[in-house]
Amino acid sequence: MTRHDGRAELGARGETLVAAHLEQQGFVIVARNVRVGRLELDLIARRGPLLVVCEVRTRSSRDFLDPIVTIDRAKVERIRRAARSWIFGQRVPHGEIRFDAASVVLNELGSEIAYYEAAF
Repeated sequence: MTRHDGRAELGARGETLVAAHLEQQGFVIVARNVRVGRLELDLIARRGPLLVVCEVRTRSSRDFLDPIVTIDRAKVERIRRAARSWIFGQRVPHGEIRFDAASVVLNELGSEIAYYEAAF
């Protein structure tokens, strides 16, 4: 397994945990890993008229920095642009759109999720 494969697997595990968290909150997962050109949206979920686009950041350690701080202003703009394009392209009905973020740390001790509603 290459380093990229390991990172991709870690990221997929984090996204699965966050998807389960959203489902426990009454959301239905509409899409995962949506490609919009060169951009990607991790999770899109719906609860009634509320559509949530969630960026998931997963790491195996919090030693150097919390995964959430890796979402910079440029990343926020790319996520917003991709979400707008996907929502209008799919003609997804919605009332409110909320952009959330999740920080996941997975290691030998287990998992830790920090979920941020309306993160950006």
